Amino acid sequence: MFFKLIIRNAKRSLKENLIYFATLVVAVASFYIILSLEKQDVIIFLKEFESDAINKLLALMPIVYGFALFLLFFLILFANRYQLNRRSKEFGMYLLLGMRKERLILQLLAEGMFISIWALISGLFIGAFLAELISLTVAKLVGQGIISHQFSLSLTAIVFTVIGFLLIQFIALLILGGKLFYQEIYQLLNDQMDKKQEMGDVKGNIFHIFIGTVLLVIAYWLALFRFNEVEGFILFLALILGCIGTIFFIKGFGKLLGIMASRSEKKSTKGLRTFTFRQFQENVAHKYLSVSVTSILMTLSIILIADGASSILSLDKVYNRETSVYDFTVYGEKEKVEQLLNSEEMAPYVADLNLLEIGHMKRKGEDADGMSISMVDWSKLREELILALPRKERELFESGDIQGYTISPDNPDALNLLGILEIDATIPYLIPESSYNRLLEAVDEEPLNLQANEMVLYLNPDLLPMEQVDNIPVLEQIFKNAAQSKENLLTIDGTAFFLRPSVPMRGLVADRSIEIHSAFIVPDQVFEQLVNRETYETYWNFRIPKKLQDEQGLMMPMKEASEKLSAAGFGFESYLHNFGRQLFYVVAGSYTILYMGILFLIIACTVLALQFLTQMKQTKNRFLTLSMLGAKREQMKKSLRMQVLLTFLLPISLAVVSGAVGIWGLIKAVFIRIDNNPLLFPMSIFFACIVLGIFSIYGMAVSRTAEGEIDKLRWKTNVGE
Repeated sequence: MFFKLIIRNAKRSLKENLIYFATLVVAVASFYIILSLEKQDVIIFLKEFESDAINKLLALMPIVYGFALFLLFFLILFANRYQLNRRSKEFGMYLLLGMRKERLILQLLAEGMFISIWALISGLFIGAFLAELISLTVAKLVGQGIISHQFSLSLTAIVFTVIGFLLIQFIALLILGGKLFYQEIYQLLNDQMDKKQEMGDVKGNIFHIFIGTVLLVIAYWLALFRFNEVEGFILFLALILGCIGTIFFIKGFGKLLGIMASRSEKKSTKGLRTFTFRQFQENVAHKYLSVSVTSILMTLSIILIADGASSILSLDKVYNRETSVYDFTVYGEKEKVEQLLNSEEMAPYVADLNLLEIGHMKRKGEDADGMSISMVDWSKLREELILALPRKERELFESGDIQGYTISPDNPDALNLLGILEIDATIPYLIPESSYNRLLEAVDEEPLNLQANEMVLYLNPDLLPMEQVDNIPVLEQIFKNAAQSKENLLTIDGTAFFLRPSVPMRGLVADRSIEIHSAFIVPDQVFEQLVNRETYETYWNFRIPKKLQDEQGLMMPMKEASEKLSAAGFGFESYLHNFGRQLFYVVAGSYTILYMGILFLIIACTVLALQFLTQMKQTKNRFLTLSMLGAKREQMKKSLRMQVLLTFLLPISLAVVSGAVGIWGLIKAVFIRIDNNPLLFPMSIFFACIVLGIFSIYGMAVSRTAEGEIDKLRWKTNVGE
């Protein structure tokens, strides 16, 4: 009998509280997805190239999981408290009929565990399906034929999901059961009477709104104009001020809603408009703290989803090969590597074979302090770059107050160039013209054809913050002016060299075996004369033949060539390493950030939904009174729908404003990059629809549940109860 009672009550709770149950199912599914990340095809693929980074990401997942459990615990505590309040008369009757409190609490725990098990089964099934769907979609989207899909089920993810979820459910129910144990029968039977709430005076509420507005404005100003200062302290301060400002604003605004209703131009006796506003006012004013928390969670959700979406938008950079030329770079003994790459086994995979030679320039000698004396004098170029600086930076240089250089996209181009040359031009790298000409030939560019007294300032497009390093306006103008006046900007060991403008800049190797900011491309004979043989290095670069790419795609031949090079025992790097590293940043950014953003949104909507339904339960007699006074059922339902809309719109409206400021601050701080990506608009619409969809689903579910309560009250009135 006791077991049947538990099953019956649990089924009834599921039926009456589908919103809460659906949230639990979503939470379980999300736990499984995040814990089974290591089984995702893209993660397995990335482990081959970025094993350390992937291990760090996977090590972070338990922290994300723990934080999500922490948030869900308070949601479960709040939701189950709502359940206890709703069933207080029922529990009182059990005690009145002779049930012991210990048995009642045991029944409560059993019912909660029964619902939890159903949520676990449903959530794990949905989570496993979604994990496979995500894995398959990502494999097809970014794999280009190399990331194969295979079905996987993570037993570890299942075990930790079950243990964590049941643990927080048990603790929450135990806490609420303890509270129930100390309540008297008359308290349960009489329900929790509405407490008289103090609305405060008008001046005090206006003061709260004023304080909240001021704090929000200060937080917005800090986020927009002081985001990067004091190493993150300003960001923390803006977040704290924004949270406090939100609480003060909603507290004051909620208590002033009654004035809006009473001073309406429409007559208060027309329809249930005034009643609707009064109900809305009571819900916000008496629960302003929880409404504020939901608004803050929604703000964080909007910012996190925008950040995650920007990570997905950066996916096109994974495939972007504007500056990358070669698919492979092999290093080792020059003759042996050449022999391998020209062998019958490797020849089908090799096109545009190029020997890259590179080395530091010789030193002129040492001074009295043992410091190297450079052969390069670029003082004239330095003067021209200083003259091209904005006035503020130029005055710092002229006064000698510059203490060091930082290379940043926020700096003027001339300042970045000065920093690069100060670092590299003392003992610069040298590249022979023939090596770079073969690179240009591979991308159908004209060769350099340098004269004996000409050279090119090479700037690495993969390491510098400028958008186009082969056409920096300030540098191009300096070179053109020097060419017109036939003035040399640089000398090497007393020999004047003219700098060639407008030269395409491309990556020297397949990935990052050569990490240099700048170098001098010089005629071959000059290279032989000036290179320091102790620093001389060679790299063999090649591309996958276009015919093979057309037949099999790029990735599969690259994988086969990688296996052959590995078997030969030579060190090498490939475009796959670059591809894998960039893909890791996209996966790490989008998976974790979007997960937390959507979780925050679901928790916020669930809290709002349960809070509204709690108020509906506490004030249901008012609707019964309205029915007795002649109010029609449709009028009451229309009033309820408007109350639901207003209850959800208030926190989301403030969250949209705060979220927009936060997103703009992140864009200015270059945490979020939007550029002119063609996917920006459709991606924004897609994620906006997700947010609005979740918001709408919860709103409609609350509205339908509340309308069901109205139907029950109306039916009771008809039968004379």
